[in-house]
Amino acid sequence: MRVDKLLWCLRYFKTRNMATNACKKGQIKVNEQVVKPSREIYIGDKLVVRKNQINYQLEILDLPNNRLGAKLVDMYRKDTTSKEAFEHLDLLKLAKDHYRKKGEGRPTKKDRRDIEEYTDDVNED
Repeated sequence: MRVDKLLWCLRYFKTRNMATNACKKGQIKVNEQVVKPSREIYIGDKLVVRKNQINYQLEILDLPNNRLGAKLVDMYRKDTTSKEAFEHLDLLKLAKDHYRKKGEGRPTKKDRRDIEEYTDDVNED
């Protein structure tokens, strides 16, 4: 089975085209090698999928015939991604929230619309 089709079947990507683009960008590795979308995958291969700033590490246990339901995915792969990767993502989210507090810095587009709506209401009175 092709690597892009496998990632689509295992629900790592919503469409097969998205999986193909990820392969072309070098975000998919099989046995520590960057691969093309047409690379064949076999049972026992180890994949590294970079998605949303997390490197998911997978081991292929079996090959599905077609796209699976979310509950059946664990029968076909073993996820060995470390918990530290997910903790790192949580830290990134916290850092973004801390970057700009509400009311500080330059107004956003939403803030500008709210201000314009408020001033229009005042002018109508």
